[in-house]
Amino acid sequence: MESGKSSGVDGQRFAIGGRVVDADDPQLQDLLAQAYEAPGRPRCLCVAGGVEMYVAFHRHFQIKRMPETGDRHHPACPSYEPGPAMSGLGELVGEAVVQLDPARVELHVDFPWARVPGRPGMGREPAEPSEVGRTRRRMSLRALMHFLFERAGFNHWSPAMAGKRNQAVLHKYLMQAAEAIQVKGEPLSRRLYVPEAFSETAKAEQAERRRARLSVLQPHDGRQPLAVVLGEFKGWESAPAGARIWIRHMPDAPLLADARTWARVQRGFAPLFEALDSDGGRGLRLMLAALIRARREHTYEIDLASLMLTSEEWIPLEGVHEAPLVRALVAQGRRFIKPLRYDARSVAGFANAILLDVGAEPVDLHVVSGFMGEAEQGAKRRAFESARARSWLWLPGEAMPVLPNPSPRLTAGAAACRPHAGPTTVRPNPAGRGPD
Repeated sequence: MESGKSSGVDGQRFAIGGRVVDADDPQLQDLLAQAYEAPGRPRCLCVAGGVEMYVAFHRHFQIKRMPETGDRHHPACPSYEPGPAMSGLGELVGEAVVQLDPARVELHVDFPWARVPGRPGMGREPAEPSEVGRTRRRMSLRALMHFLFERAGFNHWSPAMAGKRNQAVLHKYLMQAAEAIQVKGEPLSRRLYVPEAFSETAKAEQAERRRARLSVLQPHDGRQPLAVVLGEFKGWESAPAGARIWIRHMPDAPLLADARTWARVQRGFAPLFEALDSDGGRGLRLMLAALIRARREHTYEIDLASLMLTSEEWIPLEGVHEAPLVRALVAQGRRFIKPLRYDARSVAGFANAILLDVGAEPVDLHVVSGFMGEAEQGAKRRAFESARARSWLWLPGEAMPVLPNPSPRLTAGAAACRPHAGPTTVRPNPAGRGPD
């Protein structure tokens, strides 16, 4: 195939050092090793003229997408990504999300990495400030969870991922995504714990690895360090002066919460807890991101918490009303992206899903819930009307409209490889985009 022609619909191809190679070419590693030291950049040939990529090394050489170029790729290309404005990420880029270099990103969050007992979290402002500046955006714990899921590729789906997502995959790709994220001057991976897939025969070794990972919580210099646990909520039970919270794959290490903290969590996330018990709750998961500190040796207490609903495949959902659409897309073997809310006040302006297997232009899929307020329903309809040339709308009380047909030019080869966001890899993985 000539380098100027689109290859995104047949599988990913690259121009490297004057040669055109497929993503699964056995000589790709040798070519990437040469390109790693060369001044030029490889190009993805999914569109005419190609799109610049870069080469990184992480256990093996990887060809990755340059930042802010995702929407230049063909929608069928594994490196395609809608622009940040298509989700709540757009409000955070440049302030709360800062690209340090092609491989690393820095996040500015609105929570600390340590507490000082007895000291208030916020001091009073001086009567006469020496300077006044604009308040910069900071990312909430929920937005951090969304960012991790997006970087690891769990808001993406293609038929090649069916049956391949499990706790081991979740652990692997979330932790790998965290390695390239800086928070408060250190890799997020040092402050993040995602449970391994529990094994009865290896539970002692797993517990030891967990304790080693969370040893960062040891108090020092009068400070109580904090870390993030990210796992699937299993249930809770009353405990002296509070609650004991259980995370799947952590049967021997419940998280503790005082009565006031857990009551606030239950009130604030009541719709999500109720979703699991609802008529449409089949196959739903509830993910918990908890900022924790050590109450005492190997006893962990929740300082701050956020929850997120997902499908059975760990695709993030804004609410139960999105679940039938996501189930239909997965069942029909479609390729799509699920835009995430982050810290946006409203999601009405974002598509509920973006269909990628319909040709040169994606299709925005919009769902209007009858339980939305009038303002939200109106905003959703306006988003549909002002969307790209092709969009799809499902109104309350109606049967789901027929989804746009997939392009006959798309093949399994185009859908099988889903690289990592920002940095992208060429090797397939069940999560969606994280590197192997």
